[in-house]
Amino acid sequence: MDGKVTLADVAREAGVSLSTVSKVLNGHSDISSPTRTRIEQLLAAHGYRRRPKGAPRAPLVELVFHELDSIWAMELIRGVENVAKEHRVTVALTECGTWHAPGPEWVEGVLRRRPLGVVLVFSSLPEEVKEQLRLRAIPFVIVDPAGDPDPDVPSVGSANWSGGLAATRHLTAYRHERIAIITGPEDMMCSLARLDGYRSALAMAGLEADPRLVRFGDFHVRGGFEHAMDLLGGPDRPTAIFAGSDLQALGVLEAARLRGLSVPEDLSVVGYDDVPLAQWSSPALTTVHQPLRQMAEEATRMLLRPARSGTAALRLELATHLVVRHSTAPPRRP
Repeated sequence: MDGKVTLADVAREAGVSLSTVSKVLNGHSDISSPTRTRIEQLLAAHGYRRRPKGAPRAPLVELVFHELDSIWAMELIRGVENVAKEHRVTVALTECGTWHAPGPEWVEGVLRRRPLGVVLVFSSLPEEVKEQLRLRAIPFVIVDPAGDPDPDVPSVGSANWSGGLAATRHLTAYRHERIAIITGPEDMMCSLARLDGYRSALAMAGLEADPRLVRFGDFHVRGGFEHAMDLLGGPDRPTAIFAGSDLQALGVLEAARLRGLSVPEDLSVVGYDDVPLAQWSSPALTTVHQPLRQMAEEATRMLLRPARSGTAALRLELATHLVVRHSTAPPRRP
């Protein structure tokens, strides 16, 4: 404890026993949420920080996803494991089952386990959870954050706006004019950035963005399929679709097949991520390469670096680039 305030003082101010404060510090689950929050706030207000030389840490890095059943997730896992092996630590995987934030059960578990650090994917952390991790000196890094993280939260992302711009400019260079987009969830920063890049590219080409051609998907195959079936079902269908993930693009390819359209002769398709499967689709998928494995590697290095060098929190954005394959071509003229 910094200064003259003791844990007993904190217990007295919070109206609880010293053992209750100790339980909060050690991540016990048998403390009510309001009591835990009150104690955490008091500890933070009095400048309490557990020193790095305190209780031993588990030699592991926790990697937290909202879901694990995708090729996209496997690329990130490989990136974290690459760096973990360099540091001789284990990777523990957690599927939190929500889009943006791990639940209280995970928080209590990680406080008990005391890992070297936590890598969170597609997440945002409530202030009270961030403070709980900091009080135990458990560093964390967010990969591809769902929202705009605070300046003091380390994060690694990619140039989503540039990726959306490059994908759409590729299609306008082929003289496509009716270009649809199936981006990701509307409340995710990466989805909106790719959409902004798409709109900017249309404006550069002198084209107006048609709101009827904008769809918010879920980054999954079925979502891409369902949106594409709707987009391709009318008489004024798009001649090109930019999908906000390769998985959605695979759904678009299947919808085109069922609609009797040939890719790329009748419909051009661009994906996003450049997962390994993209080059083996039929036709091979033009896509935006997002350096998923490198993003995970950089996040893990950032996580393990502070204990060794005292490096401060930072935000890192890696470049994206277009990979042109066989799913795009100029539109067929009547």
